Amino acid sequence: MPKLILIDGSSYLYRAFHALPPLSNSQGEPTGALFGVVNMLRATLKARPDYVAFVSDAPGPNFRNALYELYKANRPPMPDDLRAQVEPMLAIVGALGFPILRVDGVEADDVIGTLAEQAHAQGIEVEISTGDKDLAQLVRPGITLVNTMTNTTTDGPGVVEKFGVEPAQIVDFLALTGDAVDNVPGVPKCGPKTAAKWLAEYGTLDNLMANADKIGGKIGENLRAALPQLPLSRQLVTIKTDVPLDLPVTGLTLREKHADALRELFIRYEFKAALKELDAGAVAIGDAPAPAGEEAHPPVIQREADVPALNMQGRYELVTSQAQLDAWLSRIATAPLIAFDTETTSIDSMQADIVGLSLSVEPGHACYVPLTHDYPGAPAQLPRDHVLAALKPFFEDANRPKLGQHAKYDINILSHYGIALRGLRHDSMLESYVWNATATRHDMDSLARKYLDYETVKYEQVAGKGARQIPFSQVDLDSACRYAAEDADITLRLHHALWPKLESIPALRKVYEDIEIPLVPVLAAMEQRGVLIDVAELRKQSQQLGKRMLELQQEAWKGAGREFNLDSPKQLQAILFDELGLPAKLKTPTGQPSTNEEALEAIAGDHPLPRLILDYRGLAKLRSTYTDKLAEMVNPRTGRVHTSYHQGAVATGRISSSDPNLQNIPVRTEEGRRIRQAFVAPEGWVVLAADYSQIELRIMAHLSGDEGLLKAFREGGDVHRATAAEVFGLQPGDVTPNQRRAAKAINFGLMYGMSAFGLARQLGVDRGEAGDYMARYFARYPGVHAFMEATRERAHRDGYVETLFGRRLYLDNLSARNQALRAGAERAAVNAPMQGTAADIIKRAMIDVHGWLLQRDDDARMLMQVHDELVFEVRQDVVEEVRAGVVERMSGAASLAVPLLVEAGVGTNWDQAH
Repeated sequence: MPKLILIDGSSYLYRAFHALPPLSNSQGEPTGALFGVVNMLRATLKARPDYVAFVSDAPGPNFRNALYELYKANRPPMPDDLRAQVEPMLAIVGALGFPILRVDGVEADDVIGTLAEQAHAQGIEVEISTGDKDLAQLVRPGITLVNTMTNTTTDGPGVVEKFGVEPAQIVDFLALTGDAVDNVPGVPKCGPKTAAKWLAEYGTLDNLMANADKIGGKIGENLRAALPQLPLSRQLVTIKTDVPLDLPVTGLTLREKHADALRELFIRYEFKAALKELDAGAVAIGDAPAPAGEEAHPPVIQREADVPALNMQGRYELVTSQAQLDAWLSRIATAPLIAFDTETTSIDSMQADIVGLSLSVEPGHACYVPLTHDYPGAPAQLPRDHVLAALKPFFEDANRPKLGQHAKYDINILSHYGIALRGLRHDSMLESYVWNATATRHDMDSLARKYLDYETVKYEQVAGKGARQIPFSQVDLDSACRYAAEDADITLRLHHALWPKLESIPALRKVYEDIEIPLVPVLAAMEQRGVLIDVAELRKQSQQLGKRMLELQQEAWKGAGREFNLDSPKQLQAILFDELGLPAKLKTPTGQPSTNEEALEAIAGDHPLPRLILDYRGLAKLRSTYTDKLAEMVNPRTGRVHTSYHQGAVATGRISSSDPNLQNIPVRTEEGRRIRQAFVAPEGWVVLAADYSQIELRIMAHLSGDEGLLKAFREGGDVHRATAAEVFGLQPGDVTPNQRRAAKAINFGLMYGMSAFGLARQLGVDRGEAGDYMARYFARYPGVHAFMEATRERAHRDGYVETLFGRRLYLDNLSARNQALRAGAERAAVNAPMQGTAADIIKRAMIDVHGWLLQRDDDARMLMQVHDELVFEVRQDVVEEVRAGVVERMSGAASLAVPLLVEAGVGTNWDQAH
């Protein structure tokens, strides 16, 4: 009779860890659990089973967590020394030739139970290698438990001898006794003997519950008190036997060993006996050949790829034949995670065409599929449309987990060819960004250098530099393969380096999984949609700005007493400081009088000319950056302007944008606001703009818990007027405009760490008066002061601060010798929790609103995100319904101690709506 051995990998690892001394290699890496697992697996290999699988728990919650929120809540976190051995263990197991199964949403026991039932139904003998008592419920003739560490076998009579009940009663037995480790509630004070006694008398849990009133004493009271939760306990301990799996039992064959990877791992972890056995060619290390017609790769179901050394040299395949493509299609069909990357004609994803794409399912191995390389003599390539059609089902299958590096770009590229990518599980750029936003840049080259100690092939090395740089379609296929396949390979390696870090800190993992990854398709959809621009309006504004700039030039010449080039810092320097004799309050690094914006602001009260120059520069910037440039940026394919949103650019979590930068359109000047008039809606549609009101100040109220600030917001009045009334000891109705302005400056300034000097300059008062304002403020709002001080202390202690949702901002300069750098880091520490929490809130809102809009009949589209504002185009006949839905979801994006107020306006253009 054929035999299936099912190895409970989680049980193996934990038992080996606790059974063996804390061994380590010469580099200090823990190896005790690895050593034990390898020895147990070598014993399994010597048995030469017909079928075998190594089953381990998948990361993340499972269905039992949904049934009972406190399931396994009491379990201590995995020891660091054990966690460090999980990925090496999986690498060794896979290299030995074992199929590895990790299925999301269930536990290893459920996968084992499903396979055991399937095998039993096919007449295959089943041996479950475990030390877990829960699996005793599976025992029957043909299914036995084997504890490899104690070399004992448990069959039906063995279950009765060990537990006092039949295998069919184990579920009821476990429901009664409960499990303190898994936090399964049982009957208090009901031990194994009592549970066995009850089941011997009443047969089943249901029958016992029906006769609970017959059980006397305190234990009877405990039983009756536990009756409401016993069905849940039984459900929690019942092993599922119907888990959908990608491979049948007969597909779980021992595969050919990966000798090179094994050797590298055995050398690294100094397993001398195993290495000697491997080099001797012993059958015990898995020389079983792969079945005919199958790839010699361990099948892996729903788990991360095996992890050899992450800075090794890769092996890359150039795919130019149908047979090669079919082999890779087969490989990605069962891979747990597929890294992919596209090569294109442009870095502008909305203008680019695809040239080729790369795939990787195992670190160190990848392929490149060229599609449109067109240099003279280029070899034949598979037709682009044919390849994309073959990959479309994979890319659009939400159940096939995918990984990218800055995957939003690739999502946009694929959208040009009718492919809507789903199932993005990971993005190595965002893993790095969430792990530590300030540790490094988050491009692939920088990440590979920092986290893999690996130097990637640079684009210039294959395409050239400067004027001599050729398009990627002109790069020869061998060089293109080396560069492009490496991209997919390194993306996968980075994931293996970074994902365990995020997993080790649940709050960061939650930020990554619940905010950053779900936001990627949202931003991609916004970029693809773009925004409609009134080009004629922009041209009219450019003419008006040009006319006003000429007027300012004439006024400046008059003020200077002669003509000069307003755009020349050198000429301006001579006029301001030599001819007019104005004080040079700021200097350049070379010691020359500065004419930058800050320097001109500092002397604007001494003469009219600096203000004229500032006004001129402001208009010039508006014209060059927006009114002239936006018209040129209209995409000929779509007739719209498409910005690029950046998730990994701002340390606090804020989204930024470029080409064009929508975040920097001025709103404080009439000319700046007018630019928004050129952002319009199509005929029959309107623009809807929804903006959080004073969100960072509300977050400050929540985080500080200051009663005065909380009261001001809960009462729903003018918070700046309320603050002014507190600071100046007045009734709100008696507050003057200047007093309200001072309160507003304090409210917002303190969040940015503003000093008395900064406040004095902003309000135009002396430093003593500004200091007095701040002292009064803190006296009225002591919670704010306490929060700021506590935040500074935590920052110095931990080196980072956190947002409400657990995002971290590391502050490297908190211990800097330079006082200015140190003060700047402290200001950032105070501000980051507010600004970062605001960023997290609007991201959560965007994800929720996007999901809601997808359920509608394409009658509203989210177009832009600008600071705390979301901008939509909405069909006129549903605008009120959409407005209400957007406000509801934005207001509900976080639960604060004060209301999240959202103001939403509508108009024919963005300016009207705002």
